[in-house]
Amino acid sequence: MSLKGKTLFITGASRGIGKAIALRAAADGANIAVAAKTAEPHPKLEGTIYTAAEEIEAAGGKALPIVVDVRDEDSVKDAIDRTAETFGGIDILVNNASAIQLTPLAQTDMKRFDLMHQINTRGTLMCSKYAIPHLEKAENPHILMLSPPLDMQEKWFAPFTPYAIAKFGMSLVVLGLAGELRSKGIAVNALWPRTTIATAAVKNIIGGDAMIRSSRTPEILADAAYQIFATPSRDLTGQFLIDDTFLFERGERDFDKYRVDPTKALTPDFFVPDDSVAPVGLGPVKTN
Repeated sequence: MSLKGKTLFITGASRGIGKAIALRAAADGANIAVAAKTAEPHPKLEGTIYTAAEEIEAAGGKALPIVVDVRDEDSVKDAIDRTAETFGGIDILVNNASAIQLTPLAQTDMKRFDLMHQINTRGTLMCSKYAIPHLEKAENPHILMLSPPLDMQEKWFAPFTPYAIAKFGMSLVVLGLAGELRSKGIAVNALWPRTTIATAAVKNIIGGDAMIRSSRTPEILADAAYQIFATPSRDLTGQFLIDDTFLFERGERDFDKYRVDPTKALTPDFFVPDDSVAPVGLGPVKTN
């Protein structure tokens, strides 16, 4: 079970979940295309494609930092082609880039909805479209979306209909492409966290430092993604996986290592189906 020599194209890989997945693969000696927009330091967001590339190289992988706007077709096509030319192909596509705004429709500018739709749903479609010809040549090809199970309940849409539509759109791509690409042996799956994850989006948009402390680290998703990629593509496709449940099924038992602050109860993420039971407790595990 190793990703040594495998090539991953990861959108939004300059920080957060995308970077964590990249670093986990890099530990095996994988090649990573760091496909993101941040080339210059941002005042509120840590990391650029170049600092992420440095970390990937230090972890044992090879990195190709590429400025990519997943809304722009030429940008996406050129980046994927350049990755394949540099590393001799593409084995894994991770559609991680996403935009979020948790407001009701009445308080959402249409420009913001357009942005979320173009990055989340359309960007996922477009990256997949141009990666498929390369994935068809891979030995164990995978497409992974960081998107939720298709749990069609009013409660998931009503608080923020525009975002829910754009995010669930990524999951619709999973559903469709899993069937479209099954005969080609290309796995298409979704991965979603049971709890909030300590990322810039959680801190800056959702809940600040308090929610960060009640979150898990991005490494839980990185470890789950690693297990997905290590599975034969014909044996695992069309699945909507929750991080801790999937890792538990694969033998993981220590989930406390993923907590930011063990004294805090974990905050459940939205979009997790009601019938999905956590394999371990989400309450505090230590006292102050």
